[in-house]
Amino acid sequence: MAEDRLSRVRALLDAVRAEGRTALTAPEGKVIADAYGIAVPGEELAADVDEAVACAARFGRPVVMKIVSPDIPHKTDAGGVVVGVEGASAVRAAFHEIVGNARAYDPRARIVGVQVQELLPPGQEVIVGAVTDPTFGKVVAFGLGGVLVEVLRDVTFRLAPVAADEALAMLDSIRAAEVLRGVRGAPPVDRWALAEQIRRVSQLVDEFPEIAEVDLNPVIATAQGAVAADIRVVLAESQPPPRRRYTRDEILTSMRRLMQPGSIAVIGASAESGKIGNSVMRNLVDGGFAGEIHPVNPRADDILGRKAYKSVTDVPGEVDVAVFAIPARYVAAALEEVGRKRIPNAVLIPSGFAETGEQGLQDEIVAIAQRHGIRLLGPNIYGYYSTWQDLCATFCTPYDVKGGVALTSQSGGIGMAVLGFARTTKTGVSAIVGLGNKADLDEDDLLTWFAEDPHTECVAMHLEDLKDGRAFVAAARETIVRKPVVVLKAGRTAAGARAAGSHTGALAGDDAVYDDILRQAGVIRAPGLNEMLEYARGLPVLPTPRGENVVIITGAGGSGVLLSDAVSDNGLSLMEIPPDLDASFRAFIPPFGAAGNPVDITGGEPPSTYEATIRLGLEDQRIHALILGYWHTIVTPPMVFAELTARVVAEFRERGIEKPVVASLAGDVEVEAACQYLYERGVVAYPYTTEKPVAVLGAKYRWARAAGLLGGGS
Repeated sequence: MAEDRLSRVRALLDAVRAEGRTALTAPEGKVIADAYGIAVPGEELAADVDEAVACAARFGRPVVMKIVSPDIPHKTDAGGVVVGVEGASAVRAAFHEIVGNARAYDPRARIVGVQVQELLPPGQEVIVGAVTDPTFGKVVAFGLGGVLVEVLRDVTFRLAPVAADEALAMLDSIRAAEVLRGVRGAPPVDRWALAEQIRRVSQLVDEFPEIAEVDLNPVIATAQGAVAADIRVVLAESQPPPRRRYTRDEILTSMRRLMQPGSIAVIGASAESGKIGNSVMRNLVDGGFAGEIHPVNPRADDILGRKAYKSVTDVPGEVDVAVFAIPARYVAAALEEVGRKRIPNAVLIPSGFAETGEQGLQDEIVAIAQRHGIRLLGPNIYGYYSTWQDLCATFCTPYDVKGGVALTSQSGGIGMAVLGFARTTKTGVSAIVGLGNKADLDEDDLLTWFAEDPHTECVAMHLEDLKDGRAFVAAARETIVRKPVVVLKAGRTAAGARAAGSHTGALAGDDAVYDDILRQAGVIRAPGLNEMLEYARGLPVLPTPRGENVVIITGAGGSGVLLSDAVSDNGLSLMEIPPDLDASFRAFIPPFGAAGNPVDITGGEPPSTYEATIRLGLEDQRIHALILGYWHTIVTPPMVFAELTARVVAEFRERGIEKPVVASLAGDVEVEAACQYLYERGVVAYPYTTEKPVAVLGAKYRWARAAGLLGGGS
């Protein structure tokens, strides 16, 4: 059965190609629909007006009539569609109208005939489609359809192919999902039939990658099924060359020598202050790197007390990494020497490659690297830090606070923002890596390494694009089951490459596809740079929640309302407090306070009230996370609140009760020191904001769901 399906479609596509066409006609689309079980209405092709009358008579009900021409892809634009035609005279009139409009629209168009199609009963119009995304390849789409599809743009995307459960999940991923469940007395649609249309379209484009786009628009969804009123299929003009991929073992082998080197050569090392080669050498030496450091400079004998070599080929023994600090025009020749020396990694700091229009120069170094089996980091980067190796191979300021956060950036400027934030907040990092032009090594290589790295607890990545979206998704899925991955994707407003004129292609802008597929991969997408850094800082601090029940305890009603809003904004669930727990909270708060959720203990309460209610929140097993809202008073000063909170949380953790606790502190400047005190002791706390602590908690929950730690999906 499968072989028959594949052979039928293959024969059809080959015939279309042989005619020099890329767009299939409607009857050709029906052949594909029938082969894949994509439900479409009954239809016949009429070559002349008499055949059209006979076709309509056989259906015995109103019909839709459409022009069939390989040269008119957009039938409606050409006036080539008439809906609700009934009776012989109406069919004749519609046939002549359609053909006349088509000839006027394009006098040279080849007209095959007119498609006579059953008129579908009314229902909910949706769109099902697939498009070839330049980053992620074949992507399937679902959303509200019909004439308003490009206005409403209520569409969701997934990597193709999708399984049945993922197709069903897509129905709930659009903003108007409630419409499909039935509103104002309308019956719900047949969700399984609709999901099957999605799954089968995704299977089609997966099995025939030369198909660039598929459009089922509209699909009429009713309680009885889902039928595509129109199917449009477009072939790709050409296929992109396959990207070279490495096995997981190959990646880990080279990355281990890059991130844990025993020996480094600095090509372009300099004794002259102010030179990049001097800065790299100083950072390596002064940072305490315990391995061998070999300066390479043909005009020096000694640099910073280290013997200098004329060529990297003169360096004795094995070298794990060659760091380049020479102008771009000299890189290719030096890289050949690195290849002859069998050095597996080259870190290319110089700019002057593809980012300045010198694509040919970049292609040359990539070819040299591939020929010699060298992995390239860069070019056009600030270098990289591997803190647990005391390795600072950059021309920027050193950083030596060891910790569990791995940070990467495609931009040097963003890299420096990362460095400054880490220093200011005392964030411990396992690595900071610049990626630059990503001529070779990119995010999926780094994720593969960081997933295995015992020093890394959380990965945060700034990226402007992905070279291979599918490889990134695969690496991310492997990583998120062990540790969170946070992504800041720049370029929200950039339009994606749009394929030839389909609704799906027009809807598939970069950000829309990135947003859904990053979520599908289980990564946490940060809306901005500060959020990315705060998530990376906070996620390793918070324990993983064991359930969805969140409770707010606050000393101010106003902050309780704002915290509740933030809970809703971040996809969290305020626990519905049961009567016995409500009574327990009320025992600790004054009569004019308010139990429920938020628990409002009021602002004038002493430290003992804060402590008692926090203890109750940690003790009760039905509560899974706490959000604390503190209001600065003389009765309970900020540091008193911070010390008691940290003490109680630590006490419960010693007893094996670990719940995420975040806090918002409102007050005078003393709350800043109190927040720092709390953060250093495992409570994610922020002054002057109700949004940030809840956003970090929401990010932790998104990761826990994606990793399957809460018993639900992402």
